[in-house]
Amino acid sequence: MYELHMDVIQKQIRLWLEEDIGTGDVTTLSTIPLEHQSKGIIHVKEDGIVCGLRIAQEVFAVIDASLRFEPKVVEGSSVHKGTVIAEVEGSTRSILLGERLSLNLMQRLSGIATKTNEFVVALEGLPTRLVDTRKTTPGHRLLEKYAVRVGGGFNHRFGLYDAVMIKDNHIKGSGGITQAVQAARRNIPHTMKIEVEVESFDQLHEALQAGADIIMLDNMAPAQMKEAVSIIKSKAPHIVVEGSGSVTPQTIKAMAETGVDVISVGRLTYSVAALDISLDLNERKGTVQ
Repeated sequence: MYELHMDVIQKQIRLWLEEDIGTGDVTTLSTIPLEHQSKGIIHVKEDGIVCGLRIAQEVFAVIDASLRFEPKVVEGSSVHKGTVIAEVEGSTRSILLGERLSLNLMQRLSGIATKTNEFVVALEGLPTRLVDTRKTTPGHRLLEKYAVRVGGGFNHRFGLYDAVMIKDNHIKGSGGITQAVQAARRNIPHTMKIEVEVESFDQLHEALQAGADIIMLDNMAPAQMKEAVSIIKSKAPHIVVEGSGSVTPQTIKAMAETGVDVISVGRLTYSVAALDISLDLNERKGTVQ
């Protein structure tokens, strides 16, 4: 399983808790006795792929180290409506403090993992990789790209710092694909790849001539994309070919069958629906005064 950078995530969790709790949960503090204990049952209310159990556990640990969090399924499991995915036991006040943040994170990440898996299933039997984009929620990119991996997908670049990706506005600003590639090559380490986005066959030929390492075929019809892949592989078989543009689970197979190596899908993260997950208290211990 893809590893999380927990030291970074812990810092974010503290900020998110500060945003939610502020000076204190007035409802819980005024209604729940300090000594009251409960078990929180976390369950899904629809079918999907579970993601974010480790994050939820960390939320409760940051709030109260004495809370006992027990996952009931493995991260990345496919579950059905009603499945209990985790339990958290201890101070009722502490459970309620962490309830909303832990659920918000698990719902969002499970939604991404579920949608990603839908695309992965559509690609079954084909060698094409499904990858995400930078169309993520600010402050949540690390987690959302993790959720894509849990759902069976792969990651594109993490930010503007780890790869060169020359798009239409870079081409306009630099005077052309050739100028952009040459300028990038002069200024980046030899270990860094250069990707060029093309929308026409004229741009494709220029990108090939300029020496791009990766070529993205953007918003091309399947027939055009297949022809473009054939041109690239005949002239420079080492080049990685990426397909992109308005991809859905219904259209991704046809795009993959054009021969592209990678398909990038922004909707894995930017417009995905959260998976419905709830926490219910039961098996109360102690007496409410």
